[in-house]
Amino acid sequence: MKIKILGLDPGIAILGFGTIVCHNTSDSKNPADLVKLEDFGVIETTTKTNFSDRLCTIYDDLHSLVDEIQPDLVAIEKLFFYRMSHTITVAQARGVLMLVLGQASLPYVEFTPPEIKKALTGYGNASKLEVQEAVARELSLDFIPRPDDAADGLAVALTAWFHHEALLTT
Repeated sequence: MKIKILGLDPGIAILGFGTIVCHNTSDSKNPADLVKLEDFGVIETTTKTNFSDRLCTIYDDLHSLVDEIQPDLVAIEKLFFYRMSHTITVAQARGVLMLVLGQASLPYVEFTPPEIKKALTGYGNASKLEVQEAVARELSLDFIPRPDDAADGLAVALTAWFHHEALLTT
């Protein structure tokens, strides 16, 4: 059995995404075959565009992405409050993201940044570079996925896999 997980790192300027395909341990004798990178990238909007059009771009592009990828599960990074003005705009983009997932009837899970860091590195205060290196290691890549937001999307997807391996044994 396999499961396709789409990880999302919400943002208004850049929404990072990463898709992995995970296999049941009985499907392969090689641990490196258990999780494979499928795709990663970003949805971008520009500050020169009015805000409502930026939300429409996220809506349209995310709809296309979900239709193309057809994930079994979506993993989303929870909002991290550090600057109120930034948090509000990201929350609005996140609302659009949740609408798209609801329209597609996709199940989702959410993780805080410290939960993601801990799942990938063993501790919740890991640096961005440590998380990116862990993403590359877990996916057997000889490079760190770029841009950072795409690597973050993959980190969220991997966290979902680590927390939901039980899905693969049913």
